[in-house]
Amino acid sequence: MLVDVMLPFYGDMSLFQAAVRSVLAQTHTGFRLVMVDDQYPDPEPARWFQGLGDPRLQYLRNTENLGVNGNFRRCVDLTEAPAFTIMGCDDLMGPDHLSRAVAALAGNPDAAIVASGVEVIDATGTVVRPLGDRVKSVLAPRAATTLRGEELAAGLYRGNWTYFPSLLWRRDIARPIGFREGLEVVLDLALLVDIARSGGSLVFDPEVTFSYRRHVASVSSVRAVDGRRFVEEREFFAAEARTCESLGWTTAARAARRHPTSRLNAATLLPGALLGRQWPVARELARHLVR
Repeated sequence: MLVDVMLPFYGDMSLFQAAVRSVLAQTHTGFRLVMVDDQYPDPEPARWFQGLGDPRLQYLRNTENLGVNGNFRRCVDLTEAPAFTIMGCDDLMGPDHLSRAVAALAGNPDAAIVASGVEVIDATGTVVRPLGDRVKSVLAPRAATTLRGEELAAGLYRGNWTYFPSLLWRRDIARPIGFREGLEVVLDLALLVDIARSGGSLVFDPEVTFSYRRHVASVSSVRAVDGRRFVEEREFFAAEARTCESLGWTTAARAARRHPTSRLNAATLLPGALLGRQWPVARELARHLVR
């Protein structure tokens, strides 16, 4: 199966190079690696990428800066292969990541998504276990499984245990649905639950084949510090609860209203905001705990 590895780029040169090399080292060689440059001001990453001379590599530059949501949406629009992944420009694939994900997708014809086992690394490449990722590991399935419908949605509302850059998507299901406009932090969760509502299933392979890099420069980390993340999440979960109620998905609606891990995340940040006398941030975090 041919796979489009979409690489939206705006970031660190050395981490980007490591990400590209990890794709080129895949045992599954049937892929196209597309760098989608979101108007990064330094031309060196593009020069390096284009100079690799691999025919599977394609470079595209946006005519204007689209931001996270816009560039992700463009990546989906640019896909051509039966399956695709949108990899972070600082993440790493293990050598067998694509081969195992492709096999899982091929072996489950009704599957829309394959989620692989993931380890979390910091900016230096050291494996780390922050609290949020420890919670994710508890929420994730313990063994290989297939999830669908309300069961899939309810589990994701309780806590999104997936790592978006590691997911492999079946194009003919995911592309027509696409990312919702206006979301920056929960756009991946929104696509997952939209697919669940459309009847698509998720196959989970617990074998760790992907390294997700978590550092303070990430969009989600920055927005969490100033509270903007939780405004988006609160509005999202409230709307999701209403939608699930209209479908008769009472368990999922209850999980969306409660969104426990989102509240837990706010609770872990609140003491720091109070100690730092960041009163507007503290108020936003406290509001998220009770609403």
